[in-house]
Amino acid sequence: MILITDDLRARLLANGAAETETDHHPVVKLFDPTGPATWLLSELDADGDTLFGLCDLGLGFPELGSVSLAELESVKGRLGLGIERDRYFKAEFALSVYAEAARLSCHITEDERLLRQAAEALAKSGSELPPDTAEQPRSLGVENRPAARPAASRRATQPQTKETNHAACPHSD
Repeated sequence: MILITDDLRARLLANGAAETETDHHPVVKLFDPTGPATWLLSELDADGDTLFGLCDLGLGFPELGSVSLAELESVKGRLGLGIERDRYFKAEFALSVYAEAARLSCHITEDERLLRQAAEALAKSGSELPPDTAEQPRSLGVENRPAARPAASRRATQPQTKETNHAACPHSD
């Protein structure tokens, strides 16, 4: 399966080339058909490999960050299956809303009720992104990024210099 079609690539590149910090809607959803990993991606760098979006490796710590397209294409999960694209995904909200809903549910969700709650919470707080949550170790090409930024755009990302520890997901059993 082609993970990123020419049309999707053009949209991702346009978002990545934007000169202003923009909270884009995710353009594509990728997932591991044999596991819990999911990516909602909104931007692609000019290098044609570095994607930016909401990355969830299924460990209870979804994060905004960058991931390598080449690495995603090379992954072979259980049964030898690779990462796939959700052909029916259509983003209804900006990336920051998906990030807030993921923070609350400890995984990427498309539950409309949770997404609307997240959108309302962000609107009330005047923030585009959820409060900072602990960073995740680098894995599957995900680069650590602070979760709280002025916009869900990699341009607003400032590297975090101190080590952080993960707390258990507040909503897990």
